[in-house]
Amino acid sequence: MLAKDYQFIREIVYKNSRINLGEDKQELVSARLGKRLRATGKASISDYCELLRTPAGAEELGNLIDVISTNHTYFFREEGHFTALKEIILPDLARRRQKEGWPTLRVWSAASSSGEEVYSVAIALDEYFNAHPPAWPRQFEATDISTRILAKAKAGIYPAETVSRMPAATAKAYFQTGFGEQAGLHRVKAAIRDTVRFSQLNLLEGQPPFTEPFQIIFCRNVMIYFDRATQEELINRLKARLVPGGYLLVGHSESLTGINHGLKLIRAATYQKPLA
Repeated sequence: MLAKDYQFIREIVYKNSRINLGEDKQELVSARLGKRLRATGKASISDYCELLRTPAGAEELGNLIDVISTNHTYFFREEGHFTALKEIILPDLARRRQKEGWPTLRVWSAASSSGEEVYSVAIALDEYFNAHPPAWPRQFEATDISTRILAKAKAGIYPAETVSRMPAATAKAYFQTGFGEQAGLHRVKAAIRDTVRFSQLNLLEGQPPFTEPFQIIFCRNVMIYFDRATQEELINRLKARLVPGGYLLVGHSESLTGINHGLKLIRAATYQKPLA
């Protein structure tokens, strides 16, 4: 990739998504752009950049952001967060439920990718409240910048090798097993899928398609793409969406050090908004 082409890609991606591609990401970007060269029939990255400069490039821009931002994920990733849910977060929220007048436990997966995160959280919460009654109605919002990846998440269909990483009892309880033409695939059962609403959203532009605050927000492995100023803006946007005493969970490889946020560190990568 020519240096001028990489600089153009960096600038257009940052302008439209705030994703900050460093100098060390050129090889990664070049590899990911291969998919778009094949899809658009362009012979080179220079030709692809020229496409982005045309009126037709406005439609292609979404595809570019998609391939750049897509993040590898899997069910129950970062086990420490699920331990924190069971040991700290859910017991605390359940104790405060009646006092706060919360009819519904609301959870936001802010960068849901292909859905494994939000479905994992939904399953974890279902298991918890089955073991610790009374039941608590739950609503999950799941957002992502990519409409393509959201369509996959909404379908809730995953290959066997993905589902096999979780305990067999959990897979049996929460997934339908495909047969015939669907053999080798597993679908999240409707009882879980129906609690999740998927929406396209750029976290740093405009307003989300919901107004009620959340007791829990997951926003993991997103800040790695942003510069420090953008990270601070994002964290404070998310904080504003939390109820007092609500919890924000970020990726274990991410740090809020140096960010002015006013959240309390509860456990690794787990923060709580002050009660007052």
